[in-house]
Amino acid sequence: MTSIPSNTLHTDNYLNHTRGFMSWAFTLDHKRIGVMYLVSVLVAFFFGGMAALALRTHLIAPGTEMLSEDAYNQMFTLHGAIMVFLVIIPSVPAALGNFVLPIMLGAKDVAFPRLNLFSYHLWVIGAIFFLMSLFTGGLDTGWTFYTPYSTDTASAMGGVIPALTGAFILGFSSIFTGMNFIVTIHRLRPPGMTWFRMPLFLWALYATAVIQVLATPVLGITLMLLIVERAFGIGIFDPALGGDPVLYQHFFWFYSHPAVYIMILPAMGIISELVSVHSHKHIFGYRFIAFSSIAIAIFGFLVWGHHMFVSGQSALLNVIFSAITFSVSIPSAIKVFNWLATMYKGSISLNAPMLYALSFIFIFTIGGLTGLHLGTLATDVHLHDTYFVVAHFHYVMMGSALFAMIGGMHHWWPKITGRMYHELTSQIGAITVFIGFNLTFFPQFMLGSQGMPRRYHDYTGDMWLPETVELFHTYHFWSTIGSYVMAAGFFLTAGYLVHSIFRGKLAPANPWGGRSLEWQCTSPPPHDNFAKQPTVGDCYDFSVLRWDEAEQGYTWREDVPRPGEGDRDPYEKGELE
Repeated sequence: MTSIPSNTLHTDNYLNHTRGFMSWAFTLDHKRIGVMYLVSVLVAFFFGGMAALALRTHLIAPGTEMLSEDAYNQMFTLHGAIMVFLVIIPSVPAALGNFVLPIMLGAKDVAFPRLNLFSYHLWVIGAIFFLMSLFTGGLDTGWTFYTPYSTDTASAMGGVIPALTGAFILGFSSIFTGMNFIVTIHRLRPPGMTWFRMPLFLWALYATAVIQVLATPVLGITLMLLIVERAFGIGIFDPALGGDPVLYQHFFWFYSHPAVYIMILPAMGIISELVSVHSHKHIFGYRFIAFSSIAIAIFGFLVWGHHMFVSGQSALLNVIFSAITFSVSIPSAIKVFNWLATMYKGSISLNAPMLYALSFIFIFTIGGLTGLHLGTLATDVHLHDTYFVVAHFHYVMMGSALFAMIGGMHHWWPKITGRMYHELTSQIGAITVFIGFNLTFFPQFMLGSQGMPRRYHDYTGDMWLPETVELFHTYHFWSTIGSYVMAAGFFLTAGYLVHSIFRGKLAPANPWGGRSLEWQCTSPPPHDNFAKQPTVGDCYDFSVLRWDEAEQGYTWREDVPRPGEGDRDPYEKGELE
C-alpha cells in the first residue's frame, strides 16, 4: 500500500485511457461499464423520483384534481416499474459491483468482458422499451403486471406489451451479470485469497448472482407467456379465456421475492464494508456474515407464498409460508448484530458513508420488524393492500437498498472519480435524506393500520367517516412534506457530487484506511487496475495502516511487514484462512 505522489494520480487512469463517445459505448473495461451503469441508474432514479413526487403532491389533500384516475394509475405504475426494474435491482450489482468486484479480486477485469458490455446494452434496450410504453397508450397495470389487468385486450393501455418486453430484456441483462460475477469470483481470485479471505461485499455479490441466475428465468418465461396471451388471446392467466390469474401470482412472486434479495443482499455487503472501514475495526463474526448471505439466498426461494395469504391458497400452505418467513429473519438479524458488535468500541468516523450505514441499520430494522406483521396470518389479512405494505416495502427496498447504494457510492467515489467531495455538505445531505425518508414513510404505517388502501386515487366519498378522512389527510400531508425534504436532500447530494468532479480535491489512493485490494491502486485506477500484483492479506486488519499527513491518505506502516515479505507467504500457501 505504497503512497502515490499526488501529481501522478490523474496521468494514467481508466478515465483518460481513451477518449470519445465510442470508446465508452463499446468499452470492455469493467470500470467504464460500471460508471455507465451508475449514470444510467441515477438518470432513471431521477425520473422515478419525479413520478413519486407527483403522486405525493396529488395525495396531499382529499379531493385534489392534479391527476385524473387514469393518469394516477399510469404514474404509480411508471414509478414502481422504473424504481424496481431500472434502479434498485441493477444499482448495486451492475453499477457498483461492476466497478469494484474485479479490483477487490486484484483482477484486470471480469471473466467475460464482452458479455459484461452486452449486459449493459441489454439494460439500455430494456429501458427504451419501457420508454416506448409511454407513447403507445400508457401502462396502468401496476409494476407487478397482475392479470387480468395486463391481459385485458379491450383496455386502451397499449403500452403493456412494450413494457413486458422491456422487463424480459432486462431479465437477460441481470442473468448475464450474475453469470459473469460467479465465474469471476471462482476463477480470478489471486493466490492467497481463499473463500474466507474475500471481502464480505464479494460474498454478497456471489449470493446475489446465484439468485439472478436461478430465479430470473422464471420471470422471463412468465412475462413471455403474458405477452403471448395478450397478443394472441391464448388462455393462460386470464379467467375469461380459461386461464388462472393465481398461477401468474405464483410464477411472479417465485421470482420477485428472491428479487427482493437481489436488491438487499448487495446492500448488506456494502454495509459490511462501510461499518468495518469507517469504524477502523476488524469485522465481527466474518464467517457468520458470509454464511448468512448464502442462507438468505436459499430462504429467498421458499417464501414467495407470503404475498398470497388472501389469494385462496390452502390454510396449510399459509402456515408453512408464514413459518419460513419468520425463519428468514434469522440470517438478517445475524448481520445486524454483527455490524453493531463491529462498531462497539470502534474508532467511528461519522462521515457520509458511515451516516448512510447507520441510517441503513435503523431503517432496515424498522422494515424487518414491520415485516413480522405481514408475515403473521392474523394481521396480514387486515393490513394486506393497505399503506402499511407501501411503508414496509419502501423501508426495506427504497430505504435500505438505496441508502446502502448511496453510502457505497460515497465510499468508493474517490476511487471512481479520483476526487474528494465536500465532507460537511455530504453529512448535511445524508441527514436531510434520512429525515425526509422517515417523515415520508413512517406516517404511512399509521395510514395502513387505520385502513387506508394503497393505489387509491382519492380518499373522499362515502367509504369513510369525515373524521377518518381528516385523519388520512393529516398523515398524507406530512408524508408529502417528507417527500419534498427527501428530494431536497437528494438534489443537494447530486449537486456536491457533480461539483466534486470538477472542483474537488485530488483523492489519495486510500482516503478511508480500507484494507481490501481496491485501496492498493491509484484513485482513479489505471486501465488494468494494478501496475503489479497487489498484496493479499486480511482485508479487515487495519492495524497495519497509518495516516500519512503529506498524502492525506492511509499508507502501510513501515514497521509492519507485508504478507509474503518473509521467507514464505502463508496466505499464498493457503495455510491461513
